Amino acid sequence: MADRRGLLIILSSPSGAGKSTLAKRLMEWDPTLSFSVSATTRKPRPGEVDGKDYHFIDEARFRTWVSDGQMLEHAHVFGHSYGSPQPPVQAAIEAGRDVLFDIDWQGAQQIRNSALGAYALSIFILPPSIRELHRRLVTRGQDSEEVIAKRMRKSWDEISHWDGYDYVLINEDLDETEAKLKTIVAAERLKFAQQPRLSDHVRTLQAQFEELP
Repeated sequence: MADRRGLLIILSSPSGAGKSTLAKRLMEWDPTLSFSVSATTRKPRPGEVDGKDYHFIDEARFRTWVSDGQMLEHAHVFGHSYGSPQPPVQAAIEAGRDVLFDIDWQGAQQIRNSALGAYALSIFILPPSIRELHRRLVTRGQDSEEVIAKRMRKSWDEISHWDGYDYVLINEDLDETEAKLKTIVAAERLKFAQQPRLSDHVRTLQAQFEELP
């Protein structure tokens, strides 16, 4: 038995609020964290590696994985399907390793309602303002004006689900938000429910107490 149960650490936010950067920093802080590699039907972007950034598959295979119950969560976003394969996540949890998810509110909800929902830790990242959110999308230079406009229209729908998460952080200062995120993860790992060996240790202490003269 592992010393503790693994967590499904869910980070969600509208595009541009900083969740991907925070996820990267969290993994640099704790290299034992594994990132849930999503499957997607979109084409790889320059520099993306199959199996590392995403599992790039076609729509037919994606539908098969969903129908076979191999997807922990899945959604259709901007014309493409995205989902989190369940088998590697299940194995990590049983081995006491945390798995990090960079997903939207729909995926977070599906995970919380899944068989692994008891291990979910959900955190929503809010931008300091809508104007700042738009500035970040423009300056990162990844999307066309049309895509940025779509992301901005979708941002309010994302933000409207903020109260369905365990924790909510306003990412005004990236370093401060990172520190708060680490504190949340460290505290959640110490919860009684995450430490299956505690009961055995308490029983040992009780037995030792009874042996006292």
